[in-house]
Amino acid sequence: MIIGLIIGLESLGIPLPGEIALVSSALLAAKGIVSPWGVAGCAIAGAIIGDSIGYAIGHKGGRPLFEKLGRRFPKHFGPDHLATAERAFHRWGMWAVFFGRFIALLRIFAGPLAGTLRMPYWKFLIANVLGGVVWAGGTTLLVYQVGKVAEEYLKGASYIGLGAAAVFGVGSALVLKWRAKKSRAAHPEQSGGKSGEPLAETLTD
Repeated sequence: MIIGLIIGLESLGIPLPGEIALVSSALLAAKGIVSPWGVAGCAIAGAIIGDSIGYAIGHKGGRPLFEKLGRRFPKHFGPDHLATAERAFHRWGMWAVFFGRFIALLRIFAGPLAGTLRMPYWKFLIANVLGGVVWAGGTTLLVYQVGKVAEEYLKGASYIGLGAAAVFGVGSALVLKWRAKKSRAAHPEQSGGKSGEPLAETLTD
């Protein structure tokens, strides 16, 4: 239940370490402390439900919501981050929701931004469900199997898993931040808060 809550809140738009929590829970399952099916089920449910709530919040709050969050939490919701996420939606459409599940920064933007840009809910739901199942279920299965096969070498697995997940999460966030700054320099007109207008038309087609 706790893993589902953490991932759900992260998917809703709150910057929490969902990936680290998922890896840690899967390692505990490999040691027989918790059920792998329970971990996968709760993680999948949390991802899908959290993203859906985030979509509803974004649909109702719109761009002013992101502008307000950007002022209060510039490290997570600043103009650079928003511009990068918007370009991902412009490039991939509904599949930005799917691929966003695997990228730390997009994971907290996918649901709210899809709602803000008025992506049709049925498109969002398909990508949301597929992304939640593949990311949460796949990660749980992979870490669980690795933990079972190499259990004798993983007595400190929880720390190794936490470290690996942290490095991956921080690394992906830094890469996206760097790309956001580069893109902002190349497209200064998109940092003024109007870049989402033509994109909204694209997503609602």
